[in-house]
Amino acid sequence: MRKLLLLGLVCTLSAPLAHARAIPNPAQRHAPGNEEQQKPIAEAGYSVGVNYQLQCAGCHLGNGMGSAANDTPRMTGFVGNFLKVPGGREFLVRVPGMSQSALNNAQLADLLNWLMRKDGLAGKSTPQDYQPYSAEEVAALRAKTMLNLPGTRAELIKQMRAQGIAIEDGMND
Repeated sequence: MRKLLLLGLVCTLSAPLAHARAIPNPAQRHAPGNEEQQKPIAEAGYSVGVNYQLQCAGCHLGNGMGSAANDTPRMTGFVGNFLKVPGGREFLVRVPGMSQSALNNAQLADLLNWLMRKDGLAGKSTPQDYQPYSAEEVAALRAKTMLNLPGTRAELIKQMRAQGIAIEDGMND
């Protein structure tokens, strides 16, 4: 019993020391090369391609092929089809990965327009009458939260099928 009490006392007395080590030292300096605070992505001035890599490629992959295993649809050669059905244009802005990205409204509009280029990820799926997104349109659409992503997407896919659009986004739905 004495040994148990002694062990408890040792643990109690050593615990604050362990916790104290987890508290950052306010006098600690930044690692070399990190002396300046990082600029927010909206102020960094990255190219559209870099913004895609930073904001989209983590899920949709660098080539836009997505991953069904991770429930991420392919954009390559397909994403432009959303612009062919009512509500699809809004959907692309309101998808949480877009609407909640660190990009400002102008950068997000540029990214969407970059995706929709004929030589971009959308490729031939971009409608002939495509109208570029504006920062103002993106701002208005971003303000509306999408509450049912799977249901909204399923309805848009249903509309695409009704138009005879082949669903080739790798999601098997």
